[in-house]
Amino acid sequence: MPVISVVVPVYRAENCLDELYRRLKAALESVSPDFEIVLVEDCGGDNSWQVIERLASADPRVRGIQFSRNFGQHYGITAGLDRCDGDWVVVMDCDLQDRPEEITRLYAKAQEGYDIVLARRGARQDGLIKRVTSRAFYRVFSYLADMEYDGDSGNFRIMSRKVVENFRRMREQLRFFGGLVQWMGFPTASIEVQHAGRHEGKSTYTFAKLWKLASETIIAYSDKPLRLAIRLGFLMAFFSFCYGAYILGHALLYGSAIPGWNSLIVSLYFIGGIIISILGIIGIYLGKNFDESKKRPLYIVRRATFDEHAD
Repeated sequence: MPVISVVVPVYRAENCLDELYRRLKAALESVSPDFEIVLVEDCGGDNSWQVIERLASADPRVRGIQFSRNFGQHYGITAGLDRCDGDWVVVMDCDLQDRPEEITRLYAKAQEGYDIVLARRGARQDGLIKRVTSRAFYRVFSYLADMEYDGDSGNFRIMSRKVVENFRRMREQLRFFGGLVQWMGFPTASIEVQHAGRHEGKSTYTFAKLWKLASETIIAYSDKPLRLAIRLGFLMAFFSFCYGAYILGHALLYGSAIPGWNSLIVSLYFIGGIIISILGIIGIYLGKNFDESKKRPLYIVRRATFDEHAD
C-alpha cells in the first residue's frame, strides 16, 4: 500500500505530462518511495493518453485511466479517488500551476493532526478575466449554497484515508469536489503556496463553463434559490397590497381612480415574468431529481493501464 497517492485529472495536457511526472517523482520520493500517481484522462482529443501509457509502462507507480468520453474535471477527480490506495491522497491540476514541490509542505502540515490541508494560492498567475470570473463564481456560490468556501484554495490539497473513504460514499450526479469535501467537516488547515504560471496553453474554463458549473453546483448543494423566490413573491405581494390601498384611498378621498393603463400592463408582464422564472427554478430542481433517480454511473472508464478487477 502506498504511503501517498496523487490524483490528477488530465485534459489536453500532452506537453505537460512528462514535466509533471518528473517533478512529482522528485517531490514524492522526498516523502516516501512508496507512492502512486493516478492520471485520469478526460478525452481531450490530444495525445495525452499515449503519454500516460508510456509513463505507466516505464514506472508501475503511474496508473492511467481514460474515460469513454469527456465527463469533466470533478468526475475525473472522483474516478481517481475511487481507485487510489494511499494513506494520504493529494489532488492537483495537471497544468503545473499547482507546484508539485509544495506536496512536502502539505504532508508535513497534515502530520500535525489535520485530515485535510488546503493549498491556499497567494498571488495568482491567472489572467484578469479568469481571476474576476473565479472570484465572482465563489462569492455567488458561497452565498447561494450557504457555505463559506475559500476560492483561493482551488482543488490542490492533501487528505487522509478517512476523508477519501467517506468521499467515495457520496455518489450524487452533480459533482463539486471542494464543496463535497468541505461538507464532511473534518479538521482542516491551510498553508499559503506559490501559484505558478501555466506550463503552456490557456485555461479551458470559459465563462460559460464557469456559469454552468456555478448554477449546477448551487442547485446540488442548496435550496436557497427556492427560498429567495418565496421571499420575492411575498415582497411583491406586500407592495401590491400597499399600492392597492393607496389607489382605494385616492378614490375615496378624491372620487376618481388613478389613470395608468400602461403601468398596469407593464406590471402584469413583470409579475408574469417573475412567476415563469420561479416555475423554471422549480423545474430545474425537479429535473435534477429525475437525473438522480436514474442511478446511472458517474463516469465510464474506457481503458486503464492496470487491471481494475485486481484492486
